[in-house]
Amino acid sequence: MAEELNLLEIKDQIATITFNRAPANAWSLAALEDLEEKLGTVENDRNVRAVILTGSGEKCFSAGFDVKDAANQATTGPKGQEMWTRIDRFEKPVIAALNGHAFGGGLELALCCHFRIMADSTKAQIGLTELNLGIIPGWGGTQRLMREVGRAKALDMILFSKRLGPAEALEAGLVHQIVPPEKLMDEVTNFAQKLAERPPVAVGCVLRAMTTGIYEGIDQGLKVEREGSKTAGASKDAQEGFTAFLEKRKPVFKGE
Repeated sequence: MAEELNLLEIKDQIATITFNRAPANAWSLAALEDLEEKLGTVENDRNVRAVILTGSGEKCFSAGFDVKDAANQATTGPKGQEMWTRIDRFEKPVIAALNGHAFGGGLELALCCHFRIMADSTKAQIGLTELNLGIIPGWGGTQRLMREVGRAKALDMILFSKRLGPAEALEAGLVHQIVPPEKLMDEVTNFAQKLAERPPVAVGCVLRAMTTGIYEGIDQGLKVEREGSKTAGASKDAQEGFTAFLEKRKPVFKGE
């Protein structure tokens, strides 16, 4: 039996998808299609409240496009941009556990995640290095890196193919936390568990409003925010939240 291209584990309301193409965890068309299927499973599972993306092995989170699959490049390029945008607009929190290098499409994927936690290792660097090959970032990097660090810093990184280590990535705001490599998955899982305890209906409404504002402008974002406020306010989770507050206890949200 062929080895799975991406591994999916669902436990305690957290879905972990591990890119299973070590050492580089590069993206072929088949790997992208497999990820698409697994994201669909996660998206439709009401029990899943947070998602972790990480790479297998110790070398790479992901090195981006698989040059060995160049025959499918005409399809893989648009597919990669489409998939990364889907993750950017995901309505469940997505955390990138950067276990190693994230270059090119690998960093572009991490930029789509709501949170990024990186192993504090000299063996881990991130960067959009495509210009070294005479090409440009094509899976959203020109837009999303600028969104995170501003135009001047993004241009500096892209035009010179700069690679940042963990401390530099943290200072630039590209990652939200750095932790010792041996503690990475424990820290990410603990963070995901805290997210899973939050009210799923309200969390989804917040994510939807924010991404709508990014993609469609602030006026449309505010409209979606108003709609989300009504939806969350009418939920059983809201009733539970107010009841727990009055009873001075921790709320137990059920996503209803």
